Amino acid sequence: MKVLLINGSPRKNGCTYTALSEIKKTLAEENIGADIFQLGNKPVRGCIACGKCREIGKCVFDDAVNEFTALAKDYDGFVFGSPVYYSGINGSLMSFMDRIFYSSGAQTPKPFFLKPAAAVVSARRAGTTSAIDQINKYFMIQQMPIVSSRYWNMVHGNTPEQVMQDEEGMQIMRILARNMAWMLKLIESGRKNGVEPPKQEDSINFTNFIR
Repeated sequence: MKVLLINGSPRKNGCTYTALSEIKKTLAEENIGADIFQLGNKPVRGCIACGKCREIGKCVFDDAVNEFTALAKDYDGFVFGSPVYYSGINGSLMSFMDRIFYSSGAQTPKPFFLKPAAAVVSARRAGTTSAIDQINKYFMIQQMPIVSSRYWNMVHGNTPEQVMQDEEGMQIMRILARNMAWMLKLIESGRKNGVEPPKQEDSINFTNFIR
């Protein structure tokens, strides 16, 4: 079993990375593999709602989005991390998530279906809870169980060194990692003991509220 940790920050070794590294270290203690996917600081274009992914099975713009979704099928859980920008996630990560979660719907099997996921955010001071809420909405529309901790999944600090001083925040990361490991082990145990995934219904036509 292994987890893919997404560092949505443009800073490779910044505050978000520090939080994700604590999760990765704790997952290793639980015998769960983990890798960090660095989104980087290059521009990520947003979804243009062209619908082409429904025809070709991937996003029409061949960049980090398609690279990531190709990797995702081999992972059992996900943690998306972001710095807080104006009480939300940073723009590159939002464009990235818009496109991976939309285009992945055209793939069979679906790379995120019923896989546990968690949101992690870092901030100097505030805006964290709304950013966590923003990330969680992507998981909910893909039927992904959301992994929580003892408090909201956030760390505080303006530098990695300050984040390390956030003792409560770092503990939250460790508890999150252990909860993720526990959930993955439960899913694996259920699979081995014949527990079937929930029955799925065929999609119905979209219900629009303006006739």
